[in-house]
Amino acid sequence: MEAPVSKGEESLPPDLKVKTFPKSPGVYLMKDAEGRVIYIGKAKVLRHRAASYFTQAAREDPRTRDMVPLIADIDFLLAPTEVDAILMEARLIKDVQPRFNVDLKDSKVFPYLQIRVREEFPRVEFTRSPRQKGVRLYGPFTSPKSLRQAMQVLQRVFKYRNCSLDISSKDPKWRWYRPCLLHSIRLCTAPCNLRITREEYRRQIRGLRLVLEGKRKRLLRELTAEMTQASTELLFEKAARIRDEIKAISSLGLRGTVDNNLQPEAFTIDPVKGLVGLRKVLGLKTNPRFIECIDIAHLSGQETVASLVCFIDGLPFKQGYRRYRIKTVQGVDDFACIREVVSRRYGKLGDSENSQGSLPIPDIILIDGGKGQLSSAKVALEAFGVQVPCLISLAKRDEEIFTLGSNEPLRLSKSSLALRLLQYARDEAHRFAQLYHHILRGKKLRDDFRQSP
Repeated sequence: MEAPVSKGEESLPPDLKVKTFPKSPGVYLMKDAEGRVIYIGKAKVLRHRAASYFTQAAREDPRTRDMVPLIADIDFLLAPTEVDAILMEARLIKDVQPRFNVDLKDSKVFPYLQIRVREEFPRVEFTRSPRQKGVRLYGPFTSPKSLRQAMQVLQRVFKYRNCSLDISSKDPKWRWYRPCLLHSIRLCTAPCNLRITREEYRRQIRGLRLVLEGKRKRLLRELTAEMTQASTELLFEKAARIRDEIKAISSLGLRGTVDNNLQPEAFTIDPVKGLVGLRKVLGLKTNPRFIECIDIAHLSGQETVASLVCFIDGLPFKQGYRRYRIKTVQGVDDFACIREVVSRRYGKLGDSENSQGSLPIPDIILIDGGKGQLSSAKVALEAFGVQVPCLISLAKRDEEIFTLGSNEPLRLSKSSLALRLLQYARDEAHRFAQLYHHILRGKKLRDDFRQSP
């Protein structure tokens, strides 16, 4: 993957190029003489962080001295916040696998705070493997340590349980259960011993959710007042502890959102069962092996791009990923964009000179959208006489599957492995399209920034 280079900047050496970078959060990409990305990093202030690699200290530091001589070019992608930069860095490193990045190349994911809301007495958990249903997720959090500290503080305030017991108020045996140490030190209201009613406990969880959803100013005010009081009474150790608690609570803002910062590694899917499910619900003769998904991304019709991701045997095949800059469509017209991409991808399958000719016709072509997007893809395929075993679309709002020859969409269970596999492909296409869209927007923003007085 290559980041864009702005006009007039190609000839600048990297140590001078970084001086033109904005003082904004973002991700920087180091490239070697052949244009390969060799290192990806994040920054709160791009100009200052990137420039630090072109100093005598960096040339002598054991961590960077092997890399610095290989840097022939450097580019950046802007991010709205420092948190977005952290999450963008992690996603790019996993995708690009740069030579000098080590820490984020594996499948380790950022953690979530998970509340099992369907339980009678919901438990609160720290997890890197979130459940697909029956939970309320918050995250991903960029600092596991801060999340654990914040959860300890929140437990002191809301006294929720974090055990694995399956508690039922209708089972009399729980009246004889001995609560754990957390109840003795007043960190849990002991629903395991039915010392709190279902309604009272769920009221505690509701307060916790309000804090996690950004309505935590009241809690912070109370903690600040408590810290001030402790300081006035010369209880400095207590004041310091509360100060740390306030810091931990405030760190809850260091997270992305479940929808915008997707981590496919966190949501495991059995691909074989998903493919079997697709064969059944779509009426295919055999299990599909080759799936391609298309998505469109733009901002009010500007910098419109498309992505095509490839799945083989239910898993991403990144060598087959493609990205397209829309050439024939002006303004907002997703239908026309779909027709253009489908034509460019499948219109010359029989041409040996086609750069994508090595990829056969997929078993399933999945379009991100509803009936209109599906019809547009059909028109484009028919124009070139391309026969596809299965052409479908997936509408995100209600997760409905539209098929050719049926006016009614398929509505699968949210826990259906077939649906989850389609969602995985659709979300991967969306992520890949958004990444390319942000690259082009970043190029435009850099040009505007450098041209401003």
